[in-house]
Amino acid sequence: MINYTLPLILFILGACIGSFLNVCIFRIPQRVSIVFPGSFCPVCKKNIPFYCNIPILSYLFLRGRCAGCKTRISPRYPLIEILTGGFCLFLFFKFGLTLPFLFWFAFICVLLVISFIDFDHQIIPDIISLPGTLVFAFSPAFIPEMTITASLVGIFAGGGILYTIAFLYLKLRKTQGMGGGDIKLIAMIGAATGLKGILFTIFTGSLIGTIGGICAIFFSKKKNYQLKIPFGPYLSIGAILYIFFGTPLIEWYLGTISGY
Repeated sequence: MINYTLPLILFILGACIGSFLNVCIFRIPQRVSIVFPGSFCPVCKKNIPFYCNIPILSYLFLRGRCAGCKTRISPRYPLIEILTGGFCLFLFFKFGLTLPFLFWFAFICVLLVISFIDFDHQIIPDIISLPGTLVFAFSPAFIPEMTITASLVGIFAGGGILYTIAFLYLKLRKTQGMGGGDIKLIAMIGAATGLKGILFTIFTGSLIGTIGGICAIFFSKKKNYQLKIPFGPYLSIGAILYIFFGTPLIEWYLGTISGY
């Protein structure tokens, strides 16, 4: 008989951490403490009691509305909780309860916060990406295949590639096409994944971003071809895909082009 107890506990733990990520996503752009005060409704300002702040379940029991003022709660809150719980579970299935599991889960949590802040405000706060680069530069202590050299190369190569692209775009188009936040984000990703991860992330992120941009323009009422689309979420998607599928996809691609 399969024991689902540990996976269930990990999903619940991940969902609880996702609830905290929601706080970070809401407060960090406003430069408000993520610790104090406790959770409150942004409309009526009333504190949210613990029994109304249970990840996923509270949203269902409250039918997506604040218990106090009955304002509709964005479904994105439980979505982030489900995503975080899901990633915690998938990482467990891939790595087990190991150091790589802990490292990649922390990494993905940071990427989720960055992605949704960038989606909402089109900024990537330095207070996340710069310390994140320093923290994830310790990847060799958690990831067997990473070395200090690989991490440093990832930082400078990742930041250098996007900086070069941004510089050339500015010179050719006379307008800024990529923010400094994206450059710092890819440097942080490079600290965790190295050069191979950077190349995979930029390629897949650009591919998915192009598809997303085309869809955004197609469904936009104004058909604005200068529509600003945050790149951070797509880089994050590319990095997460690398964690789960990067190595087999790279091997498949190299085998395809080499004919083996």
